[in-house]
Amino acid sequence: MRTIGEAAAELGVEAHVLRHWEQVGALAVRRDGSGYRVFDDGALEQARTVLKLRRVGLSLPEVVAAMAPVKSQAQPVVARKIAALEAEVAARQQAITFLQHTVDCRHRYLDDCPDCATFVREA
Repeated sequence: MRTIGEAAAELGVEAHVLRHWEQVGALAVRRDGSGYRVFDDGALEQARTVLKLRRVGLSLPEVVAAMAPVKSQAQPVVARKIAALEAEVAARQQAITFLQHTVDCRHRYLDDCPDCATFVREA
């Protein structure tokens, strides 16, 4: 059993973050007889999952949906996030391709290069 401060320190977040996650429904934490939050191993593992989902880019509402007890409710949220990340990867790859071309370009000014002009028009 851990206090909220101990759990926060173990996770590398502030205690107010854990309180917020609980408030929005992303985290379920039981209370002791005095009303203090008590983090058992299950609650700590749930908090680790929330933290990982946040780090991979899910918003808190998406985290709540992704952690739904019914998998069919969680899958569409995760699938949309995967599609968004894949689109981001594709856009970044296009940026790398364009920038690599500008580094290797033989033209003094990018405006003089027909390939650069093509990249610009594709944006």
